[in-house]
Amino acid sequence: MSENLDHFDRKILSIVQRSCLTRSEVIAEEVGLSASAVQRRLKRLRQRGVISADVAVVDNRKVDNLMTFIVGLEIERENYQVMDRFMRWAQTQDAMQQIFYVTGSVDLMLVILARDVTEYDDIAAATMAQFPEIKRMNTNVVLNVLKSGLSLPL
Repeated sequence: MSENLDHFDRKILSIVQRSCLTRSEVIAEEVGLSASAVQRRLKRLRQRGVISADVAVVDNRKVDNLMTFIVGLEIERENYQVMDRFMRWAQTQDAMQQIFYVTGSVDLMLVILARDVTEYDDIAAATMAQFPEIKRMNTNVVLNVLKSGLSLPL
């Protein structure tokens, strides 16, 4: 369900999406509210779940430089029970960074991180063994990340 956000909320969200460490006083000056009003709005946005987390974005290239694989999964006969079981299981897999239920030639699109092709192959084999109902796994290896956006266009 979409939340009703006024222009102040949207401005505040635009700022904290870039850096959640921005002080209320700085946000207040930029949006034209008092610092206490900004703090109240931020508290309300967090309580309502509009802001779901305050996180640090770690640069993969500076830590482990993991490879990124974009994988399309096709489930046999669009078996929704298997898909539901898979999605619950996939939530627990650290290597599976993003999971999308999609239309088109596949049922699910996954973004998987692995140290190398061998580790990815192990992940793929374990996934197929765990879920024999997976009909097909189409894997694309990301050669270069040209853009990786983390903020919503508000």
